Amino acid sequence: MPADLVPLSSSLLERLAALGVDVGRVLRRANIARSRFEGSRARVTTAEFFAFWRAIEELGSARDLGLRLGGETPAHQQHVASMAALHSPNFGEALKRLARYKRLVCPEQITIAVVRGEARVRFEWLLAGEAPPTLLIDGVFASVALITRRGTGKLIAPRRIELARRRAEEPMLRRHFGCDVRFDAPVDLLVYEAKALDEPFVTHNAELLEVIVPGLEAALNEGSGARSLADDVRSTLGQRISGERPAVEMVARSLGMSARTLQRRLEELGTSYQELLDDVRRRSARRLLANTDLDAGEVAFLLGFEEVNSFTRAFHGWEGTTPTRWRASQSNSERGALP
Repeated sequence: MPADLVPLSSSLLERLAALGVDVGRVLRRANIARSRFEGSRARVTTAEFFAFWRAIEELGSARDLGLRLGGETPAHQQHVASMAALHSPNFGEALKRLARYKRLVCPEQITIAVVRGEARVRFEWLLAGEAPPTLLIDGVFASVALITRRGTGKLIAPRRIELARRRAEEPMLRRHFGCDVRFDAPVDLLVYEAKALDEPFVTHNAELLEVIVPGLEAALNEGSGARSLADDVRSTLGQRISGERPAVEMVARSLGMSARTLQRRLEELGTSYQELLDDVRRRSARRLLANTDLDAGEVAFLLGFEEVNSFTRAFHGWEGTTPTRWRASQSNSERGALP
């Protein structure tokens, strides 16, 4: 598994404070000690990082806070993956470098799929037990839009954004991204016209890339053994589940091996294809039921179940209750947690 370390820098806390956020109160609510910021930056777990952003949301921050943080990041505060992206020759190469080197910053995976004239960019937190906070998704999407604007020197709006959440703040999101916004989506996606990938970057700096890329590649190679085959299967399943049950042959082919080899290697790791599929389906079901208004039948379809009764039985085996009752219990818990 990748290291569960996410940077939470003191400069971010300073920016939040400048925007009117009571940082001390946020840290207390998220149960993160202020003393962890005595050095240049703190490293927190994914769960702590999510708790930090949820605390900001729960304490009544401005709804555009994530957009402002991601869309107004000073150039000198960008992480190494964003720097490598910004100095790429074009938008497509920038996304590839962002996806490749973001793994050095935190356990977040970026995938870019070109489908039917669209470039679909997805961000996945590999060690998350729950859906990413809304402000965090807004900030990540805004940061990509910022790289695109700085790199090309012009505004290139996405075709649309798809959000795995209930409809909220639609006018604000439309204004910021300049595109259509779809809610109750299976996953969070930033979607561009495929031809936008060829847009040249005026910030391209081949000499600088020659300096920084070898170090980034060396760091990747050092951590190459941290990710297991089971992690790769989970990630592939998360990308492929959408209205059908991904066949083991398809997943194996995408990983460059036969189905028999994949199953044998998973057995050596003490797991199986079916166990990993069930794990991905369970996590996806919880996320969709908790954060969208999709009904149980729609969730069942998205997770590749042939009928809603099969999904209901599977969910009951996972959680000990029905999808409808689980969703209601989550809503009651959220109301009880409000300050």
